[in-house]
Order: sequence, then structure tokens, then C-alpha cells
Amino acid sequence: MNVIGSRPTGWWRDRRAAMAEFVEELAGYAARSGEDLTVVLDSKPFALPDTAGEVDVRFASARGADAADDVIVEIVGADADPSSVVVATSDRRLADRVRALGAETISAGALRRLLDA
Repeated sequence: MNVIGSRPTGWWRDRRAAMAEFVEELAGYAARSGEDLTVVLDSKPFALPDTAGEVDVRFASARGADAADDVIVEIVGADADPSSVVVATSDRRLADRVRALGAETISAGALRRLLDA
């Protein structure tokens, strides 16, 4: 939600539609760049467009302020080479948690610029 919320597009009126649109943007970027992407959505699971297949979509269905952050930390911690993982977030606490595991971080704005390029 860090990246989705980085622009005042009215995303808050339809969070699921905003998440689906974001996943489609990520899928387009993954297809162009050849990079493997995982996104953690702060939501219960729901159907996504078929184009989302380019992205590993995870859902943080547990309630709580840090549910998605906790899933991201679990993903980084389970990776055989956390130094190869880049987490996009503007949340300082999450950035500190994943850096402690060896991952790199970029800001939500930096990811937006990559997607828009």
C-alpha cells in the first residue's frame, strides 16, 4: 500500500481495484525487465486479472497494522540469498527490518519511477 498510496489517485475509494491495477503495472514491468517480482497485498485474497501471472502475488490477510510487513520480512528471511532481494517501501521500520536480514531497499517513489519509465 506504500506504493499504491504514493499518489493521490483516489485509490482509497476502491482498494481492490487499485491493488489489481498495481499488480498489472508490476506484471508489465516484469515482462519488460525480466525481473522476478513478488508483491504483498494488504488484503484478503481476491481474483486478479490473468496478466498478474508475471508476478508472485501474496496476500496478508491477517488483521493488524504490520500484517503485510510481517509477510515481507518472512519472504526475505526465507530467501537463500537475501542480499539479492530488493524491497520497495517508504516505511522506515520495514526498511530497517529487511536490511537487517541482508536485503536492499528502494523507496516507493523510486519504484513508481521504474514503473512509469
